[in-house]
Amino acid sequence: MIDVKTAVNAAYEYIKSIQDMMGSSLGDLRLEEVELSDDKSFWLITLGFDIPKKAPKSQLENFITTSLTNPVLYEREYKLFKVNSQTGKVEAMKIRQV
Repeated sequence: MIDVKTAVNAAYEYIKSIQDMMGSSLGDLRLEEVELSDDKSFWLITLGFDIPKKAPKSQLENFITTSLTNPVLYEREYKLFKVNSQTGKVEAMKIRQV
């Protein structure tokens, strides 16, 4: 069985390899959670990162955002990786809701 460091590294390398396909750069990429499945078949790794906030939904939000010296706003997103505990390969990546 692979150790937790190897599983976390597999998740980091996986997300870095597909970063271009995710639509924006991943700022402040961090390890958030680690868990070994009950049957010890998978490491469940949660990584968090910042992405630029989506455009305001209303003109009022747009006015408030631009009137505050146009700050760059970010949202935190989380991805859950399912890493095979025997092979070390990432078998799934899902959106992690918090």
